[in-house]
Amino acid sequence: MADMLDVVLRHLDALVAFDTRNPPRRIGTCGIFDYIRAQLPGFQCEVTDHGDGAVSLLAVRGAPTRVFNVHLDTVPSSDAWSADPLRLRVTGERAIGLGACDIKGAAAGLLAAASATTGDVAFLFSSDEEANDARCIAAFLAGDRGFSEAIIAEPTRCQAVLAHRGISSVLLRFRGEAGHASGAHALQANALHQAMRWGCAALALVEAESGARFGGLTGLRFNIGKIEGGIKANVIAPSAEVRFGFRPLPSHDIDALHLRFGACAAPGALERYEETFRGPPLPAGPAADAEPRRQAAQALAERLGLAVGPAVDFWTEAALFSQAGLTALVYGPGDIAQAHAADEWVALEQLQRYAESITRLLGN
Repeated sequence: MADMLDVVLRHLDALVAFDTRNPPRRIGTCGIFDYIRAQLPGFQCEVTDHGDGAVSLLAVRGAPTRVFNVHLDTVPSSDAWSADPLRLRVTGERAIGLGACDIKGAAAGLLAAASATTGDVAFLFSSDEEANDARCIAAFLAGDRGFSEAIIAEPTRCQAVLAHRGISSVLLRFRGEAGHASGAHALQANALHQAMRWGCAALALVEAESGARFGGLTGLRFNIGKIEGGIKANVIAPSAEVRFGFRPLPSHDIDALHLRFGACAAPGALERYEETFRGPPLPAGPAADAEPRRQAAQALAERLGLAVGPAVDFWTEAALFSQAGLTALVYGPGDIAQAHAADEWVALEQLQRYAESITRLLGN
């Protein structure tokens, strides 16, 4: 194990140098995927282009029933970086580079562990996680490959995360009746007024859910992100559009919440209610089954000797594996506080701990 960190850093240096920023979604089947295949002798490798920058690589050795998943795409870099984001820098106890924390550090750890072991294992590398367009995972789960367990790499400080919130994004469109703002009917005819009334009712709904709990998580997270509409101050707004999102607990019924949010609008005020994106919570499935499935993931973590950490508020693709019936948990090096930040970094101790733990799992 003395040389494990050196091996991880060598791989991480190479992985960070590949430009996999998403957007602009210009990720192809060569480049980083060629590098990974070259590091996995003895693996059966299957590269699939799902279109629009979504590429997956499934690498299998032996006949495993557990798959390790890690995404290779990163968020775009910003002008706030103090040096080239595509060049790894190791300073003090940190490895700094775009994707070092989220989550190429885990990919480097998997490659290092693979070269140090000979046991059965499956790795699924994907490239569309940052796009909210999970083509890679959806295509993988559409096939019956015989996997029953999944460990998804995200920054969890080398703790097994068994539960997290889901996510749902919604577009609302309110109808109004244009006219002069001096009219007595402006209060009811104005689409923006209807949107504001809806917002007040929706906030009250969310506050009423403050006592909901699951696995250490509390309440319903909610955000009105954008309101558009109207023409000018003396014209009654004929239309208005609202975009909002909420993050439910695994014990919440997402469809029931949509009905309740829709009912916050006055009768006849809504012209359109459209869910634009949904990511199920972890564990996924009927709310009544959430706790038994969380317990199954805890049993898996304990069997693998992984320390169990608290549930988290951020969403991961582990929920998609759970939704497909696999026992899934999230486990990876680094702290989510560093993800998506300028001069993103991961602690060297975390990289070594992760690589050593995966090596132990593959060795067993």
